[in-house]
Amino acid sequence: MKKTLAIAIAALVPCLAQASTTVFADNFNGNPYGLNTIPSGWNVSGGTVDLVGAGGYGYLCATGGGMCVDLDGSTSNAGVLSRDLLLTAGTTYTSFFDIAGNQRGGSENLQIIFGSSTMSLNPLASDSPWTQYSLTFTPTVTGTYSLVFNNAGGDNMGAILDNVSVQAVPEPESYALLLAGLGLMGTVARRRKSQA
Repeated sequence: MKKTLAIAIAALVPCLAQASTTVFADNFNGNPYGLNTIPSGWNVSGGTVDLVGAGGYGYLCATGGGMCVDLDGSTSNAGVLSRDLLLTAGTTYTSFFDIAGNQRGGSENLQIIFGSSTMSLNPLASDSPWTQYSLTFTPTVTGTYSLVFNNAGGDNMGAILDNVSVQAVPEPESYALLLAGLGLMGTVARRRKSQA
C-alpha cells in the first residue's frame, strides 16, 4: 500500500507543478508591417488596425522590437480586433495582454471583452507605458468565444497591443479531489497497518 501511495504522490507532483496550459499566444511578430492590415488569424470589423513596429513610425513594441498592433488604423475609423477561441465549459481561462498608449498625443477609450468578462481602460493616456493586463473568464457551455479589443477612436492613433495569450488554469476542485483521494488511501493504509 505504501508503494501505491508513493506512486500516486509521484504522479501528482508534475500535475501540481503545471500551473497553466497555453491555449493561444500571439506576439504579432509573424506579420509584416502594414497600415490597415489584419493580423494573421485575427478578425477586424467596423474599421481598421495597423501593424506597426519594425519598419514604421518608430514604435517600440513591448518586447523591444518586432511587431505590435495600433488599434486605431489609418482610415479615421478604429477597427474592432477579435480572435475566436474554442473553450471548454467549467475551465477557467485567463487572457494576458500588453497595452501601451499611442505615444503621439491625446488619450484612448479601450474596452476588452473575453467571453462575458469585460475591462475598460478609460482613459488610457497617450504616454501610458507598456503594462500587462489580464482578464479571466469561465464558460458555462463549451463553445466558441471571442477575445475582443475595441478602441473607441477615430483619429488614426490608437492604443498599442502586444503579446496576447490565453491560458487554461487548472481547477482547484480537481486538485482537492485528488488530494482527498490520496488522504483516504493513506487512512486505509494506516488502518490496515494497525490491524496487522
